[in-house]
Amino acid sequence: MPAELPASLRFAAVDVGSNAVRLLLSRVFTDESVRVFKKESLVRMPLRLGEEVFTSDFISADKKKQLIQTMIGFRHLMEAYGALDHLACATSAMREARNGQDVADEVRAASGIALEIIDGGREAEIICLGRPEGWLNPDEVYLFSDVGGGSTEITLFAGLEKVAACSFDIGGIRILEDRVPTGRWDDMKTWVRETTRPYRPVISIGSGGNINKMFRLAGRKEGAHISYKVLRDMYVYLSRFTLEERVRVLGLRPDRADVIIPASEIYLSIMKWAKSKSMRVPMIGLSDGLIHILFERHLQGGPAADPDSAGASGDSWSIDSAS
Repeated sequence: MPAELPASLRFAAVDVGSNAVRLLLSRVFTDESVRVFKKESLVRMPLRLGEEVFTSDFISADKKKQLIQTMIGFRHLMEAYGALDHLACATSAMREARNGQDVADEVRAASGIALEIIDGGREAEIICLGRPEGWLNPDEVYLFSDVGGGSTEITLFAGLEKVAACSFDIGGIRILEDRVPTGRWDDMKTWVRETTRPYRPVISIGSGGNINKMFRLAGRKEGAHISYKVLRDMYVYLSRFTLEERVRVLGLRPDRADVIIPASEIYLSIMKWAKSKSMRVPMIGLSDGLIHILFERHLQGGPAADPDSAGASGDSWSIDSAS
């Protein structure tokens, strides 16, 4: 007879970003000695909330409707998957929109998903929670960068401990919309240089959909490094194609084909400022960190989301209270 799988728990996480909205369905296998986090399905909807928020500071009625319908669909998928619990959070676009909280309230009323808008600092903390076990060497220094559509979160680790972290309003969509003042770039450059100066060498860790795609295009296998030179060469190669050619010839999704260029510029700039010669790409994001929070919440006996109550998970436990 085949060997039995260890006991497992199913969780769901929703990340409402500036470029896309994602649902991660993940299972955690547990026994007395090991815990394995296994991604089973990732659903992505390219809503691009940031496209209008970064120019108008407002989420339109059409975008709101799309978001609500997406979240209703996600709720059905969670129930079909049999998720024990879920968490949902929104980042740069929602926190900058003047009607962001109102939209979050309507999402909750319509879908039963309590959507929590988090700040950049908390976003960076959650992303780092999702890092694979055993990735950090106590004798090395890591600069963890997550580049999204509206913001970039950077965290420095040394000796397995977080040394510093900062969030910057610089992202792929924000650059495309020409909404990043020169001073913001100067602020990020100064922070990276001064924070990393006492530590050499610095190994970069990159997260986000764009670096994941660059990593795959470079033919790298999960767990491998990608050098600054290879990443720069990939950026130059992609820049030679028009937007239409990146979609038609290279097969990129339309909402990836444009934003991948400015996002690559951000990663390369951070590596250059930190004098980092290589980057690791663990293929993780905000939703992975949320799964870790859900699992820890389960171990602590926290309440599971009630599928029959519109706000069960949000009333008794928030993302911030789970840290």
